Amino acid sequence: MLTLLLFLPHTWISWEAYYNFNSIIKTEFRLKILNEEITYFDEVLTMSASMNAATGDRIWEQRYHQFEPKLNVAIQESIQLVQKVYENDDFKKIYDVNQRLVAMEYQSFYLVKKGQSQAAQAILSSQEYKQKKRSYAEIVGKRDLTISHHLHIKVADYRNKLFWSIFASFFSLVMLIPAWLLVLRLLKEYLNARKFAQAALEKTNHELELRVATRTKELRRKNIQLQQTLQKLQQTQVQLIQTEKMSSLGQMMAGIAHEINNPITFVSGNLIYAEEYTQKLLKVVELYQQEYPNLSQVVQTEIDAMDLDYLKQDFNQLVKSMKMGTERIQEIVKSLQTFSRLDEAAVKTVDIHEGIDSTLMILHHRLKVTETHFEISVIKEYGLLPLIECNPGLLNQVFMNILANAIEALDEYNLQRTSDEIKANPNYIRIRTEVISKNWIGIQIIDNGPGIPEKIRSKLFDPFFTTKPVGKGIGLGLSISYQIIVDKHGGKLYCQSVPGQGAEFFIEIPISRS
Repeated sequence: MLTLLLFLPHTWISWEAYYNFNSIIKTEFRLKILNEEITYFDEVLTMSASMNAATGDRIWEQRYHQFEPKLNVAIQESIQLVQKVYENDDFKKIYDVNQRLVAMEYQSFYLVKKGQSQAAQAILSSQEYKQKKRSYAEIVGKRDLTISHHLHIKVADYRNKLFWSIFASFFSLVMLIPAWLLVLRLLKEYLNARKFAQAALEKTNHELELRVATRTKELRRKNIQLQQTLQKLQQTQVQLIQTEKMSSLGQMMAGIAHEINNPITFVSGNLIYAEEYTQKLLKVVELYQQEYPNLSQVVQTEIDAMDLDYLKQDFNQLVKSMKMGTERIQEIVKSLQTFSRLDEAAVKTVDIHEGIDSTLMILHHRLKVTETHFEISVIKEYGLLPLIECNPGLLNQVFMNILANAIEALDEYNLQRTSDEIKANPNYIRIRTEVISKNWIGIQIIDNGPGIPEKIRSKLFDPFFTTKPVGKGIGLGLSISYQIIVDKHGGKLYCQSVPGQGAEFFIEIPISRS
């Protein structure tokens, strides 16, 4: 009876301590995993809402809805493991805060669907949203500390019971010598169980370290991807602005051309009749002089004053110069309309030479000689090209970028040369076109400027690369040209140059898009 009275309480204490030990290990590690999952899912939801507002891409909203149920499941499981912790009123607020954050994020999704991305970004960057996020983080932090404190209490209770278990063991050993072997065996089993738990703990720690290392590596990779995505978004934003500028310029050019074309057509058409009527009037004057050779003194004085003979000769030259002026204006208007191409479909079968000529007409004022500018001659070596299926407006933009760069390079080159050197080696831009294969044409734009060094030539088509001073260029002209030729037309754009021997740009595009 004495043995039973001492052994049974000891056994009960040992078993309860063992049970509490296993419960603590199971709860602690599961809570650690759940806390990591809750933190990760919360970061994913916040990032998805922010990226959806920034990019307007619906895939981020889908990602948000994919991870939201997982976050709720993790929170519910955490509550079940430590229900006493969540009975605190402060921690109950986490649901209200979380619901408000979810509501604001759902509102941002709704605004993005309506095309109001800026309003969605304003919600996610508002003080209320940031305050809710801070409150949520503070409550979660307090919750983690409370859970940790709760587990420490359990560990202390376990240690207390373990102490009484050991005490009972020694007491039983002293009091119950006949039960020594049995107590020793139980102790041995207890130590084996503890050793097994320690091994399991070390294994779990090792697995957690591996998972943390893998997660860290994945997060680094995603961080790099996000940085690359951000850079692409910035490039795309600037390119969209540049494209919008070109579109606005094209609309303005087309509008100006239309407004000029109507009155100049009226003037050009009426010049024919003005010349005809004036010739008839002059003929009547001549007949009058023949029929009435003896004019009055007043009439003869007026004729001598106006120098009628000179007027007859000069008027024809005056009308011819007016006709030349109107024809010149009509050519410029036609070039503006050809360059803008706003009245045509995005893809159209066109004559490439028309686009080049219209671009040269627009740049004519930069090619002719002035007091501060030397003449740049244009040498056209046009081959017999078929009509090309392309986007003419975009190709004209490419011609404009390359030709404008060539003109600027020649102007800068002339600043380094004397007048005699310039006269000995005049500036020129050579444009050569040819059919290079069954379905491909080639366009070469060559200048005799200073050339391009290799270290610069290798970066010519990189976005935002420019050798111009700040405020003179943003380094997008050739980058956009490369995208137009390569991405939008499936062609090739490259440059060959030797310093001191000029530069040569090659454009190769397919004749047909099919």
